[in-house]
Amino acid sequence: MSYSYTASESVTFTITHAKHIAAKVATDLKRMQRFYGKPSDTDIENYETEVIQLLKYGYLGTVTYGFKKGDSWIEPTLIYTASDLDGAANDDPGRVRPGKDISGAYFYSYLTYSSTWNNLTAEERSIFEKEELPFQRGGADEPSINGYLDNDRTYSSGGKALSRATVRSY
Repeated sequence: MSYSYTASESVTFTITHAKHIAAKVATDLKRMQRFYGKPSDTDIENYETEVIQLLKYGYLGTVTYGFKKGDSWIEPTLIYTASDLDGAANDDPGRVRPGKDISGAYFYSYLTYSSTWNNLTAEERSIFEKEELPFQRGGADEPSINGYLDNDRTYSSGGKALSRATVRSY
């Protein structure tokens, strides 16, 4: 006679999980600020709040923070992609490289939304933006990348993850 059993576990993603992940993004941005003077403390707080709220409700697709020269991202730029956790690690933040040439570039941020967001009505999106987010984003074309992407970190908690890719120069 043989026996078998199946076990399953359910994790509910909470605001605490979202804060844990967003704090790592904020730490990366503080490191960028230390090396390059941008973004400001106020901007970092606002970006962190935005990530928390968008993660909490499953509305985040990707968010990019970095330096743009012309129509292209340059190093140092960080791109975060939201996903369900599939055995990924929970890395420590950091490893933003110092000493990159940002002359003629300016700090910029670009965000895309998830399919969950896209399924909301225009009214639901508007209410969420006004009530939950620290600022409203306008429409813009997504910048290209001057270099290549190095997938170097994953931040996770509560069954969700943000994978980080860093723009690297050739």
